[in-house]
Amino acid sequence: MASHVLPFEKPVVDLVARVRELRALAENDKRFESELRRLEEKAGRLARELFADLSPWQKVQLCRHPNRPYTLDYINHLIEDFVEMHGDRRFGDDPAIVGGIGRYHGRSVVVVGHQKGRTTKEKAMRNFGQAQPEGNRKASRLYELADRFGMPILTFVDTAGAYPGIGAEERGQSEAIGACLAAMSRARVPIITTIIGEGGSGGALALGVGNRVHVLEYGTYSVISPEGCASILWKDGAKADEAAARLRITAPSFSNSRSSIAWSTSPPAVRIRTTRPLRALSTPPSAKRSRSCSRRRPTSSFAIATIASASSARSSPEAPSSASSAQNATRTRQERDNNVPHA
Repeated sequence: MASHVLPFEKPVVDLVARVRELRALAENDKRFESELRRLEEKAGRLARELFADLSPWQKVQLCRHPNRPYTLDYINHLIEDFVEMHGDRRFGDDPAIVGGIGRYHGRSVVVVGHQKGRTTKEKAMRNFGQAQPEGNRKASRLYELADRFGMPILTFVDTAGAYPGIGAEERGQSEAIGACLAAMSRARVPIITTIIGEGGSGGALALGVGNRVHVLEYGTYSVISPEGCASILWKDGAKADEAAARLRITAPSFSNSRSSIAWSTSPPAVRIRTTRPLRALSTPPSAKRSRSCSRRRPTSSFAIATIASASSARSSPEAPSSASSAQNATRTRQERDNNVPHA
């Protein structure tokens, strides 16, 4: 049986366990094959019926399921030659956000995502995927790196929100999130965001400003958790199921609205949902050259005025030559030295 089973999953999980036991018996005795096929068909039918009619609250529970693939799982399956980068160059490193450089379909990309952790020790080390300010600043640093070298950005969102602790607030949590929003908005490279689980509040937005935003079928994207919403509206966190229905935070809700968020039916669809937009958003070589030219720092008005005054001085007939200016400067320096009293 699975290590973590949700209440509504239990009938399917129990039936799958029986199928596995019967499959082991059928390997030695062919008389169990017909019963095995019957149970397999029943388990498949029951799973399809169950997951075809899930409530919003059940989908919220699924998006938090500890057996779901996390960012590092997607990186291991999608990204080649991945090199993780650490630190924000200001305070430290935050394991709640992983990021680095790799190759996707032969193209260099920057990957950033939340990582929750599997074991109790890893969950505590990664702070359950809730980023500290240094984690968001690390993400911002990677965005700027990608923009500087023209590498597309792939982000994977899976967090309940940014960490709201006192230390995080003292180190500028809101400023760090704002820096991420600004860096992603300024970036001139394609950004593809995939919400692979829970997309909560500002912690999700720090990785969520993309040209394409995709949500997996059992992912959620909201400004507040259903429990928090229920506590505010009805002073009762037990009404989270009603809050989840009213918030409209599940993936199909976005496809029915006018938002630009698309939803995928399964994790394998992430590869298709990522490859096609990446090709569509790719910049032609001519545009890349013009973009690199536009990266030059613009000349300030002070510099323009200085250059103009220097040019007019050189063109004026009354302006002294450079040789006479040097002589005058030397004479002035000598006169100043002669007036200094000696001990």
